[in-house]
Amino acid sequence: MTAKVIYFIVWLFVLEVLHRAQLKFWRFLWGSVGLFISFMIWAEPIMTVHLSRFVSLVAGFLGELTRMYVPYFEYGVLFIENKDSAISLYIDYECSGVIEIMVFLSMLWFFPVYEVLEKIIVSIIGVLWIFMANVLRIHAICTLIYWAGSDSYYIAHTILGRLIFYGFSIALYYYVFTRAHIIRQRIGGLRYENP
Repeated sequence: MTAKVIYFIVWLFVLEVLHRAQLKFWRFLWGSVGLFISFMIWAEPIMTVHLSRFVSLVAGFLGELTRMYVPYFEYGVLFIENKDSAISLYIDYECSGVIEIMVFLSMLWFFPVYEVLEKIIVSIIGVLWIFMANVLRIHAICTLIYWAGSDSYYIAHTILGRLIFYGFSIALYYYVFTRAHIIRQRIGGLRYENP
């Protein structure tokens, strides 16, 4: 038996024990972290390549539409050329959004507020939201580099890109987790959810 299979069996066993003991917080924590690790082991190597190419394809469509940069989506590369310089951006593991998607799905599937059908719908919407936030982040980075030159890469990537992406992420997490939990919480016999 490989270490991956042993890990998975132990994770499922502890998850079942926490479920039977009705330790909801610990089940959420153990389940979310364990599912994320499982995604990293089995899904991440496959998802990263395809997601990088798809991000560069969609972001590249915006670049061709605005004529600011050219995509080479089969390689996950965006080429930005302005009057003073040229730069290639490689959409790699960190820029693909795969980690953020896996974290979101891991938390959602062990969040006790939603029913299974709701989790499926929220998963689809959430993944599309994170994907489009990432595309807009990449487009904003390329746009700033196009107008301000290659010297603006650090500011575009480190500051502007992160502000855009994390702004969208905070909105998603607020709506999916915080707001839903507040609306559906039960205190004694009182519920905030609409009848």
